[in-house]
Amino acid sequence: MDLGKSFFTKLQILRYRLMGIEQYVIDPEREYTNLVKNVDGVILKIGPTANTYINILDIRKESIEDERGYLATKISRLIGFFNLIFGYMNEEEKAILEDKIIKCYKDKNITFDDDSLYKDKNKKNFKTTHDMPRLEDLYNILGEEKKTKKMQIKLIPFVKGSLKYFNEYTNLELNNKLIVADIYELGEENIKYGMYLFTDLFWDKIKKNRNIKKAIYLDEIWQMIGITANKDVASFIYKIFKTIRKYGGSSIAITQDISDLFSLEDGAYGKSILNNSSNKIFFSLEEENISILSKYTNLSEKEKIEIRNLNRGECLIFAGDEHILTKIDCSDYEENIIK
Repeated sequence: MDLGKSFFTKLQILRYRLMGIEQYVIDPEREYTNLVKNVDGVILKIGPTANTYINILDIRKESIEDERGYLATKISRLIGFFNLIFGYMNEEEKAILEDKIIKCYKDKNITFDDDSLYKDKNKKNFKTTHDMPRLEDLYNILGEEKKTKKMQIKLIPFVKGSLKYFNEYTNLELNNKLIVADIYELGEENIKYGMYLFTDLFWDKIKKNRNIKKAIYLDEIWQMIGITANKDVASFIYKIFKTIRKYGGSSIAITQDISDLFSLEDGAYGKSILNNSSNKIFFSLEEENISILSKYTNLSEKEKIEIRNLNRGECLIFAGDEHILTKIDCSDYEENIIK
């Protein structure tokens, strides 16, 4: 069995499962299916053959960010999502898009007044996904003016084409302590949309109860903070790593290639996430990745040699100021469950 990052992650998921910790996993490569089935977790799929849907325009009751209002919080996240679709947007284009998003919600009687998110004056019934706009609503608004026509065209696949499963009301419930988001069907070009969609959903779930221990795993995190991402998306991911502890949670970033983490904005977001990680675990690395890693950590010359020559199952752990060379192992029982 491969005793690398995938094995270690699965082992941690298994042990956290036994401890009753809530776990949310973004799985771009369909690596965790067998494990999840063996421990009665839930796999959520999104893609052309899946029958589960998530409305990216949902505003959820638990989404509130400190003193910011619901709609303001949602708009900041949506700008990141649409940046993935539209590509780089300057400040003027972002302002125009925000204006259209505001109109989209206003048409559903949702405004910056937080009370507008409730169905009654007593604030007992928060609006549901069917009270929210969908991508098609924004698509129609973008088509009303020439200056936003280009944005509308880029939304065609999401509303009428191969990605139209993004234009549906949410039809799933998160009622298991181990939930894996299988986005493999999206394909390499579209995985980033699924990653963002589920991260947005899981982040709201994580914030729901600060007294419950939970963890989120972002596999292939370079998709969110690497060169193919953008500052708005990377800022959202960084905020998770920076603030998740106050919600009783932990976040785990997983990547095969260290260089991917430092390819956006001269490595600013990768470095920030690295600095906000209390534990860092490195398996065997090639010379190029060791060189990059040494720029952002206090690797000694001895440790550079050790990382280069690590055997399967061995790793170097940075736990605070301590650097520990160790070997990952498990029982036969655990290995049979993970296989």
